[in-house]
Amino acid sequence: MIEPPAPTARERIAALDIVRGIAVMGIFSVNVVGMAMIEIAYFYPPAFGFDGFADKLMWTINFILVDGKFRSLFSMLFGASMVLVIERAIAAGRSPAKTHYARMIVLMAFGLLHFSLLWWGDILTHYAAAGMVVFHAWKYRARTLLITAVVGFLFYAAPSFYFTGKERANFEASMTPDATAHQREQADKRRQALFPDAERLTRDRAEHETIATRFRAVVPDGLIEPFELGPLWIETLSLMLLGMAGYKSGFLTGQWNVRGYRRVAVTGLGVGLVAYALLAAYTWRSGFRPPEHNAAYGGYSPIFRPVMASGYAALIILLARPGGWLVERLAAVGRTAFSNYLGCTLIGLLVFYGFAGGLYGDVSRAQAWLLVPPTWLLMLAWSKPWLDRFHYGPFEWLWRSLARGRLQPLRKLSPASPLA
Repeated sequence: MIEPPAPTARERIAALDIVRGIAVMGIFSVNVVGMAMIEIAYFYPPAFGFDGFADKLMWTINFILVDGKFRSLFSMLFGASMVLVIERAIAAGRSPAKTHYARMIVLMAFGLLHFSLLWWGDILTHYAAAGMVVFHAWKYRARTLLITAVVGFLFYAAPSFYFTGKERANFEASMTPDATAHQREQADKRRQALFPDAERLTRDRAEHETIATRFRAVVPDGLIEPFELGPLWIETLSLMLLGMAGYKSGFLTGQWNVRGYRRVAVTGLGVGLVAYALLAAYTWRSGFRPPEHNAAYGGYSPIFRPVMASGYAALIILLARPGGWLVERLAAVGRTAFSNYLGCTLIGLLVFYGFAGGLYGDVSRAQAWLLVPPTWLLMLAWSKPWLDRFHYGPFEWLWRSLARGRLQPLRKLSPASPLA
């Protein structure tokens, strides 16, 4: 097989954009469920909207191919982009620390607004906080970053395995005839948390009538929830470190040869697909009982997420090398990933909130997913024409302007092509 020519510097940056574009599209495939129905259904599907075979099939496809993998991929790219931004700041004579922390503070403000006004599933606040923690890691070598990331994944996976086993033991004990009163009480509390009653569903629907009702529902607990992600902090920090390593090693910037990418793609996707298919079968076989589902979703799957995300990154870079119109569109989606991420929430708000489409709590998992393909098409349709005329996506421009304390140029002086 003839090796393709080595990618140019511009193409190497494009590799980051293409992978990021596919990642943000994949994330919406999962997030749409959290926008359409009560929060617990996002984590435990039988809680709501999961009665039909199509709902279970959609869960299975997302679980095996998407859920957690594209978030992991996006987290890796966040880490890689941090290094890129810092390097560019140094090249331009700006303070890397000031540049980075200004960006993270503004991103956190966006995230808190996103969470308090629009949707509980905000990840921007978490990313901003994690980005503040890992700033100095950008100086380390790729090998050091990789080793640290792997250690982090192991620290994250070990408690997941332990608590999964403990949860199953407690569940089984509560089901026996000689279960203690305390065990039965705890089991009842878990069931009530997993299966919302009519009163809880009515209250939840009322909270999603307008932006104002969403805000009023958040105010009593303050804005602490986006920071209370427990062990997920370890995974996110490790993924960002892995992304930094991927950037510095040339993996995420398209500098590896075909053989290297093919090896990572085959290994990562091979291991990941087999593991997640077995976990999905394990969940189906149990009838989606809480201990088995939680074991598959949060107990055994975390260790495979970075493996499969790396496989996806390698495959995407390989498939994108020939270029073409679709690759250009995907790269544009990646360059406007912040706008597309927030745009997806706005679309969900217009479709599901009571003041607009009013479908919140009225659709099943499979029905909610029907919003995904047209939203993907919209992402592909608007991103490139916009970037033909403007330097940044709209929210990227606002983020950059606020972080630098002055309005940045937006419109290009010479549009590359008319809007199409």
